[in-house]
Amino acid sequence: MQMPVRQVVTEATIKEHFDAYSAEARKVARTALISAFGTTPIGAITAIAGGASGASTFRVEAGDRRYLLRMEGPASPLRNPHQYLSLRIAADAGIAPRIHHIDEAARVAVMDFIEEQPLETYPGGPRALAQALGVLLKRVQETTPFPRFVEYPDIVAQLWDHVCRTGLFAPNLLDAHTKHLERIREVYVWDPQRSVSCHNDPTPRNILFDGERLWLVDWESAYRNDPLVDVAILLDNLVPSPELGDILLRAWLGRAPDETLCIRLALIRSLSRLYYAGVLLSASAAARWTTHDTSISALTAPELQLSIREGRLKRGAPETKHILGKMYLAAFLSSIAPPGLAAAV
Repeated sequence: MQMPVRQVVTEATIKEHFDAYSAEARKVARTALISAFGTTPIGAITAIAGGASGASTFRVEAGDRRYLLRMEGPASPLRNPHQYLSLRIAADAGIAPRIHHIDEAARVAVMDFIEEQPLETYPGGPRALAQALGVLLKRVQETTPFPRFVEYPDIVAQLWDHVCRTGLFAPNLLDAHTKHLERIREVYVWDPQRSVSCHNDPTPRNILFDGERLWLVDWESAYRNDPLVDVAILLDNLVPSPELGDILLRAWLGRAPDETLCIRLALIRSLSRLYYAGVLLSASAAARWTTHDTSISALTAPELQLSIREGRLKRGAPETKHILGKMYLAAFLSSIAPPGLAAAV
């Protein structure tokens, strides 16, 4: 007589760790864990603070290893429908962690958990890290092409239109930014046939160092795009000097960038800064932290860091996101790089 297979992921286990979630979310979590681990004993399940995506993430101990369970929020027509295919392609290329379960309809994935080390400890220091980041982008863009989703200037404009409609700022205060965006879109020309696989959000939270190599995680925004988008985001967030930027560009490109590429890169950096301004200010508006702000004056990076150190601002708070959003608005209109998202988020 064949004995029934014992399921280690019991209802009690799910209730203990997912009691605050809906019955549907608990069912999704249980199904994912059973599919990924079968009868492997489940140890501790620990919730992990998430980023801006709104996904719920958990570190799961199964057997003698650790894994990551990632559950998306409610379905939305604005969400990228290609993130899981892009994740599979990246994982197959060894750029994203190994996948153990994906259910696109349920918006859940189980993958290896990366034991993260500070990027500041990367062997060889900032120059070696800049080199490695350039190589990482090159590997992403050489994969099987991700599906198409949206043209980058269009999604920046849609997000900016949303910010302008929120009432977050006083009337006409953002007119200069809107006009600057219009000018950029007039001169921006891109052949979609030359688009490549892009992560589209390679910020410090999404680049993990395991003590030996770099990984890219959180592929929610991954689709085919202008290759300079990922470059621009990395330069503004992880490469603090022109010298290091040149190292990254040479590692990514395989040669020194020419004048045409540099001009185009400047346009893309402006677009990416307005995109992140939109993300930050949308979060501020959703939290109803303020309305009809009458000033777009921005702090300097040292002033922001001092305010955080002295406790006058708290990382991740709506007020801090609002202030950082205004700093990104200032960077959009100037050639001065913003402080990077890690500064306050």
